[in-house]
Amino acid sequence: MTGVPGLLDLAPVIPVVVLPDAADPDDAVPLARALVAGGLPAIEITLRTPTALTALRAVADAVPEAVVGAGTVLRPAQAEAAVTAGARFLVSPGCTEPLLDAARATGVPYLPGVSTASEVLGLLERGVREMKFFPAEAAGGAPYLRALAGPLPAARFCPTGGIGPESARAYLSLPNVGCVGGTWMVPDDAVRCRDWGRVERLARRAAGLRD
Repeated sequence: MTGVPGLLDLAPVIPVVVLPDAADPDDAVPLARALVAGGLPAIEITLRTPTALTALRAVADAVPEAVVGAGTVLRPAQAEAAVTAGARFLVSPGCTEPLLDAARATGVPYLPGVSTASEVLGLLERGVREMKFFPAEAAGGAPYLRALAGPLPAARFCPTGGIGPESARAYLSLPNVGCVGGTWMVPDDAVRCRDWGRVERLARRAAGLRD
């Protein structure tokens, strides 16, 4: 796949942005700039609100230094729509054959969601090596991924779901984890108040988790 070489290696954390329903999609631009300034260039905007694609397009146009992607991709049609809007990678909470085929057809990196060894094996058989482990904490957390590293060393993960700054280090210490996904650097109250300085400070701390 083309578009973002080494997606899992761009930064230790991929911010997962869920814009509030009432948020102005244009707020995604200063939000993305704050995250990039804090050292987190890869940004996942989830397709959970009606304005998500508009926000994604705004970031892609106005913040070229950001590697913006689409999360919560659930249907094949969403994959093409997201890439048309400017997404440079795609993320889904799970994976079906039609969704995998549609995501691959876009040519951008795709992180399909897995939570079992059988799902990992199925994707490895399809040539997929990088995956989202979701919901990370509920599905077994860092100990589960540590157990997978022995028999399935070819798989690399971006665990997401219930992870905070305290638990992130445990995941990042694992050989099969490239980065983690989280929302703690984009808290709802900061977004609603447009406190981009706070977002940048939280992003900077997250970017230093491997130091």
